[in-house]
Order: sequence, then structure tokens, then C-alpha cells
Amino acid sequence: MKKIFTLCMVAGLLLVAGCNTVKGMGQDIKKAGEKIEGAAQK
Repeated sequence: MKKIFTLCMVAGLLLVAGCNTVKGMGQDIKKAGEKIEGAAQK
């Protein structure tokens, strides 16, 4: 459980570091959602 939590925290920090603004993070989430939606339609 501790390893999963640590992995999630590291992933979250990398995501935040990659997006300088809240707007940028919103755009990244939107793109991820679009990819998931595209994969679900296949």
C-alpha cells in the first residue's frame, strides 16, 4: 500500500511540474480524457 501511495505522489508531482498553470493542467486532463474516449470507441 505504501508503494502505491508513493508512486501516486511521484506521478502527481511530475504532472504538476509539467504544467506551469492550472489552465495547462486542465488542458492536459482534457487531452488524456480525449485519448481514453477514443480508445473506448474502438
